[in-house]
Amino acid sequence: MTSRVFLVSPAMSVSLRQARFDDGGPLDATGAARARSAAGSLPAAARVLVSPAERCRRTTAALGLDGVPVPELAGLDMGRWRGRTLDEVGAAEPEAVGRWLSDPDCAPHGGESVRDLCARVARWLADARTLEGRTLAVVEPEVVRAAVVDALGLPGAVFWRLDVPPLTVTELSGRAGRWNLRLGSAPAAVEDALPR
Repeated sequence: MTSRVFLVSPAMSVSLRQARFDDGGPLDATGAARARSAAGSLPAAARVLVSPAERCRRTTAALGLDGVPVPELAGLDMGRWRGRTLDEVGAAEPEAVGRWLSDPDCAPHGGESVRDLCARVARWLADARTLEGRTLAVVEPEVVRAAVVDALGLPGAVFWRLDVPPLTVTELSGRAGRWNLRLGSAPAAVEDALPR
């Protein structure tokens, strides 16, 4: 049996545009419009799941989907940095930010380390591999990164080197105990609207 998991990153939000650690802010107008234009262009799935984050839930709704929230698909817990911009945190705690960006075991913000996030997403992927039919999940970019790290058996140190643009689809297909990866394509309606 082949399992297929389609990971959809959320549309652009005000927080993402400001490089702000997720604070539950809304999608921006352009992001919401692009998500609405992509409604109906994603692959049909046996199940639609969604990260509990506000921008993921709003993206799911704008895509015309009804997703089931899954706590295991939550974004990286940023602890006391939540709601602050990277510039603000970098100015106040430069050494902590440097450690966090270079050491996947480090969580100076008091939240979750990258390694812990990757392990959580790996457990979810192991369960997803046993499901029949396609799974479509609207998740934070860091969840997509963690899934790619696990699927390809990459070291945690490469996590920050993976770029996940808004409203793209990353496909994992699993069979015979391993995952294959199709990297971040945009839904057709979104691709047509992007500047060239």
